[in-house]
This record gives sequence, C-alpha cells and structure tokens, in this order.
Amino acid sequence: MNTTIDTVPTDAAPPDTAPGATRRVSGAGWRIVARRDMAGHLHSVRFGILVGLVVLAGLAAVNAAAGSLRDATEAASSTPSAFLLIFTLSPDRIPSFVDFFSILGPLLGIAFGFDAIVGERSQRTLPRLVSQPIHRDDVIVGKFVAGLATISLVTVVVTAVVVAYGMWRVGRAPDGEELTRIVAVVLVSIVYVGLWLGVSVLASVLTRRAATAALATLALWLVFTLFFPLIAGVAADAVSPVDDNDPVTVVDNARTELRIRRLSPDQLYDEATGVLLNPEQQTTGIVVVRADSRSLPSILGLRESLVLAWWQLFALVALTIVTFVAASVLFLRQEIRA
Repeated sequence: MNTTIDTVPTDAAPPDTAPGATRRVSGAGWRIVARRDMAGHLHSVRFGILVGLVVLAGLAAVNAAAGSLRDATEAASSTPSAFLLIFTLSPDRIPSFVDFFSILGPLLGIAFGFDAIVGERSQRTLPRLVSQPIHRDDVIVGKFVAGLATISLVTVVVTAVVVAYGMWRVGRAPDGEELTRIVAVVLVSIVYVGLWLGVSVLASVLTRRAATAALATLALWLVFTLFFPLIAGVAADAVSPVDDNDPVTVVDNARTELRIRRLSPDQLYDEATGVLLNPEQQTTGIVVVRADSRSLPSILGLRESLVLAWWQLFALVALTIVTFVAASVLFLRQEIRA
C-alpha cells in the first residue's frame, strides 16, 4: 500500500543535537506506517471485493449444508459438537466453508502484500518514505502489521457472519467448547493467510513492478492449491509403485503421497482445522482399519486436538516468520536511490 509519512514531531532536541536536526523515532515508526497503510487497505476497492467474495462463499457453503445441519441438530445427543458441522459439511458438491477459505484465504494475503514495497518504488515514493525520522526496518514491519491486522479483521468478520447465519439456519447457538474451537480455527486461519502475506511481501521486495509481484505469488498459489495434489500423486507413484495384489504397497503409496502433500501450506491448514473442528478425529495420518478392530470412538478435548496438530501449527507459524524475516533482510540490504 502506498503511503506518505509526515515528519514526526519530537521533543526538544538534547544539547548534543544540532539545531534543526531530527531524531529517529524509536519504537513508534512502525505504528505510524501500519496505521496509514491499514487505513488505505480499509478504504480500498480490493478490500470490499475480497470481503464480499469470501462472505458469499461462506454463506453459500452453509446454505447448501442446511438440510444436513438440521439432521445433525436433531441427533445432537449422539453427535459431538454438531454446530461445528457448518464449517466442514460439503453436500451437493459444494465445498465446505473451510475448503472455500483454504482456497480464497491466500488471495487476501496476496492482495494486501504484493504492492507493499514495489508500489512505493514504482511511484518513486520509497526514498521519501525511508528518509522520514523512522528506522528503515519500521517501514516493512509497519506494512506487514497493517496487512496482518486487515486480514485478522476480515477473518473475524467473515467467521462471525457465517456463525450467525448458521445459528439462524440450525436454530441453536454454539456451546462453550464449540466456541473455543471456532476461535482456535480463526487464529489458525489468520496465521495461514499471514503466511501468504509474507510470501507476497517477499515478492514485492524482490521485484520491480507490482504486476510481476502479483503474478509471481498468484502462480505459486495456483501450484500449491490446484496442481500440487497432482504432483504429489505422480511423485508417490514413482517412489512407491502400487501392486494391485499387495495391499501393503497401496498403504505405502498413500503415505508417501501424504508426506509430499504436507509440503504445501494448504495441506497443513486442512489437517490443523480438520482436527480442531472434529473432536472425534484422533489422527492426521493414514488410518488402516482392521477387520477385527473393536476400538470405540472417543471424544478429544481442545487441548488434545491442539497436541494432535501441534506440528502443523508450528510449521505454519515458522513458515510465516521465515518469509517475513527474509523479506525484511532483503529490504534492509537493498540500495534505495532518489
């Protein structure tokens, strides 16, 4: 987002400061950048379009699941956390809300980050921005915080609308356990979209045009979202071929494909949210059911679900930090000319 930072007034200069000189603002510079950029995000056309798109997708998913939701509500005594089904049910060949968000969520991160630095550079406002009495790293930190705050606002608003609509269609409100799990899913969703924000900011630092940064991140999004499952399947067939007469090879092939697919942020997000939204799910891997299996299903608490998906959550957070740190280091090392 393109911004112009006004000179920040400071207190009286100390005796060892020359008259007329300005001091660098310690700790407040990134807040100024974040406040200006977030205001620009909220008043932009892209903000309204993306919010409307995600809200409509979420409402369509909940509306399509209305019949199944009523059945689940009637059987609530035997169905744990029935209200959470509004996020995971996908009848009538319409993806669930979580599936929609795993596809559309990255677009939020890309939209609010692809022109963070390159936009300033293309309009020749970057030299003036870094010449303000703030530290240079405050510029990229403020822009990332502005994008992340906007993403958080959008995610919370969209989830609230979907929950309210689900309450109206189902005729019941979520209980304390369900509400806590919904909050956990919202936090995971923010981290997931924040990862794509970091990727788009990194592309904005590396490229010289906003269109190039947008195309690069969109291409990466398409690869991981649409093509990576196909790539994982082909790679698994090459590494672990399937023998129709040997069931063990089928399991090995499925496990190999899953390991490869876990290189995609989309897969990590799906596994983490799947565990949080389904208390009966007790694994994120391949399940082999034996004919003589007599194990009884059990319900996991939120803490147990978080432990089950801890490494997926850790991977998403770590990747977000790595992309942002890489963007920051590269930006600080770049030469900026007037």
